Amino acid sequence: MKSYVRNMQITGLSISLLLFTLIGCDREQVEVLDDSTGINTSQLQASDESELILEEMINIGDDIYAADELSFTNGKSYNTGFLPSCALVTSVIDGNSKETKIDFGTGCELPNGNVLGGILIFNSVKDTDLATKTVLLTMENFSFNSVQIEGGATIVRNRSNTAGNPNSEINFSFKGIWPNDIVRNIEGNRTREWIEGYGSGDWGDNVILINGESNFTTANNEILNKKITIPLRREWSCRFIVSGTIEVVFEGLNYSLDFGNGSCDSKGILTKPDGTSEEIALIRFRR
Repeated sequence: MKSYVRNMQITGLSISLLLFTLIGCDREQVEVLDDSTGINTSQLQASDESELILEEMINIGDDIYAADELSFTNGKSYNTGFLPSCALVTSVIDGNSKETKIDFGTGCELPNGNVLGGILIFNSVKDTDLATKTVLLTMENFSFNSVQIEGGATIVRNRSNTAGNPNSEINFSFKGIWPNDIVRNIEGNRTREWIEGYGSGDWGDNVILINGESNFTTANNEILNKKITIPLRREWSCRFIVSGTIEVVFEGLNYSLDFGNGSCDSKGILTKPDGTSEEIALIRFRR
């Protein structure tokens, strides 16, 4: 068995983060969007924050595995700068298995401003030249912007689809414990296609298209079923979804949430069951 350690250095875009402590109680204090159903911005924002946590964990895995793949293909070191120097990356190879741990310590800020703590663990076979690889994601004492995260995911990573882009199929289930012991759960599936930036050497130009469906359970044990109807576009340099549409089913009624035309902002258009629409803000962790 052999092991090696790699420290990652920051390059490219850097954004400072001011942590915001979410305020909660036994029942979430919320702004009601629709008097007849009770769906509210707090529920939508919490589910969107959960989606961001999932996205960033998978982005980290993408960055690690892309570095290995490109180093194998091109014969040179590959580092996008997405993982800062405070993230200690350790890989251990045992036979045909490879375990990679990313230790963020007690608090390590990504260049897009999110602050992570604890350890993410990615397990897979070691063969770098495989066209398809299954990766198991687990975690130890992991936190994301002060939210404690438990759970994991199975990622089937394909190096190239018919369009020549890397893509992944993901099944996930995790629990988030927000400040004041507010517990929320999310589970579901994702497909992700890496449409821009792969191999460029700079994390800031990476763009992912996301499809899939998930169930989000609020702190009050209410369930939001979310299905992506127009692929969501996530640009790594922006912590928000910049375009795409999801259908949200809550208490048997259908809502539609449109993330806009490509601008990096928290705004979305929520269409209610009665056909009326309004602009809402999904802050994804206030700064």
